[in-house]
Amino acid sequence: MANKKPVYILGISAFYHDSAACLVKDGEIMAAAQEERFTRKKHDESFPANSVAYCLQKEDITIADVSYVAFYEKPFLKFDRLLLTYLSYAPVGLRSFLKAMPVWLKEKVFLKDLVAEKLNYSGEILFPEHHESHAASAFFPSPFKEAAILTLDGVGEWTTASYGAGEDNHIELLADIKFPHSLGLLYSAFTYYVGFRVNSGEYKLMGLAPYGEPKYVDLIRDRLINIKSDGSFRLNMEYFNYCTGLTMTNERFHKLFGQPPRKPESEIQTFHMDIARSIQEVTEEIMVKAACHVHKVTGKDNLCLAGGVALNCVGNGKILKKTPFKNIWIQPAAGDAGGALGAALLVWYQYLGNARHADNRQDFQKGSFLGPDYSREIEEFVKTKALPHERLSSDALAKRVAELINDQKVIGIFQGGMEFGPRALGGRSIIGDARSQEMQTTLNLKTKFRESFRPFAPAVLEEKQHEYFDWKPGTKSPYMLLVAQVKDDKLLPNVDARARGLARLKVKRSVLPAITHVDGSARVQTVSKETNPLFYGILREFDALTGCPVVINTSFNIRGEPIVCSPEDAYRCFMCTNMDYLLMGNFLFEKEKQPDKDKYKKEDISTILD
Repeated sequence: MANKKPVYILGISAFYHDSAACLVKDGEIMAAAQEERFTRKKHDESFPANSVAYCLQKEDITIADVSYVAFYEKPFLKFDRLLLTYLSYAPVGLRSFLKAMPVWLKEKVFLKDLVAEKLNYSGEILFPEHHESHAASAFFPSPFKEAAILTLDGVGEWTTASYGAGEDNHIELLADIKFPHSLGLLYSAFTYYVGFRVNSGEYKLMGLAPYGEPKYVDLIRDRLINIKSDGSFRLNMEYFNYCTGLTMTNERFHKLFGQPPRKPESEIQTFHMDIARSIQEVTEEIMVKAACHVHKVTGKDNLCLAGGVALNCVGNGKILKKTPFKNIWIQPAAGDAGGALGAALLVWYQYLGNARHADNRQDFQKGSFLGPDYSREIEEFVKTKALPHERLSSDALAKRVAELINDQKVIGIFQGGMEFGPRALGGRSIIGDARSQEMQTTLNLKTKFRESFRPFAPAVLEEKQHEYFDWKPGTKSPYMLLVAQVKDDKLLPNVDARARGLARLKVKRSVLPAITHVDGSARVQTVSKETNPLFYGILREFDALTGCPVVINTSFNIRGEPIVCSPEDAYRCFMCTNMDYLLMGNFLFEKEKQPDKDKYKKEDISTILD
């Protein structure tokens, strides 16, 4: 009997923020990547031609082998929301309307024809709703046979938040909140107000929050948002400009808080820290209340999260700690990029009705190492460039890197498949010694070229996490999407409580100062041998050498650039920064031995900063 032809499903997200493609084969996630990694344009929203090409190449197929293409939302519904919103506010927002309409009428409304043309594809193209794609991306790759589902983001077509449940091969959304009432857009409005870029600076706002005090929580609750006990809410749209304007907030908003928006790159004041802390606490309150309500309605022990707000790892940590859910799983590419994956899986399971076999232990995300690995290209790159290097045996590699970390060296790691999602997980990472008091500032200012207040995440051996971090027994955080408190016995006594604002950054508060935020928290990545053997080996050797199973893990990029994708990207980033070593495959490069190193140092690094 001839082998049955596999069913390939190509998922796509595009045109709004962080375009991506994902390829599913008979229900298995084979490949996924964001377009920004190939084009080097951060949050690239163009059609993901490079991502599609990679996915097809990974499986050595052509577009003719694809049975279905799934686009992650319904463009006509989105256009309906856009048009009705402008009509509701007319003539206000005319400039924004005139800017948006030509693009929509040329490309986005007739997306089916455009997708078919760009892919040269004549097969079936399906369009699930935006939050269906988010929900599918949260539940179907999770380890759970059944779970509650909560999605929170800016806006899809009309929906901005939804909840429901998944069982076996089926998901059902039970309720939603609709535009303009949006937790994601509320958080983005404050991101804009504090002077960070919307859709990329929300991480900065979250990182800035612990430096401030929640002085404006009551004002936000009283004037900007009405929060119900079930986590649903309504915004007072008198203070926002995002429906029809080219900014997020308006003069009424600025007058309420007593200051205009902070100009980007200007000094961050205590006021901005207090604003950040206040909106973070309001966001956490909504996330926890919504999760508690979802648990009450669904009666499930497990929770799956997706949508851009699910990247708020502090809020995720509060859900884990303060709600009845026993386990939570968060889609690593929780934003729009993950919609491509969700759309493809939704077709396989719900549209085609295929069985799903979850065991409540191992997820189906493959560590999220779903991008290209360039194994062959690394050797060719080294040979062609004739670069000085040390070639390490597999047995010696982990120990050598552990010794370099202990010697206070900063090392770029370029190994295996590129991560799908915004977090570097050991495939495209920069690592260093978490015990170092100076390492956070060194990495921020001299390697990442970013604000000094930004915290770094710890990567820890999975089996030793509970020695250092305080959360529910059995918790795993392989995708760096949960925040936990550093355990009391690892915190230092008599910490100077008088320090305020950014001065708190210089206070040593734990035995791991480089990864302990000013509030004693850390965004944890737990590393297992099964999903990440090389990175696990480095951590194990470092633990054997020092008695510490924790290192710093931050993404391999500089501010304003996407995470590196190719060997060329990695070497250039290595040479343009103060990294000491680069490990690419089995090849170790020492900065001081590289040719033309002064040329790279003289490059105008500001040209690639945002």
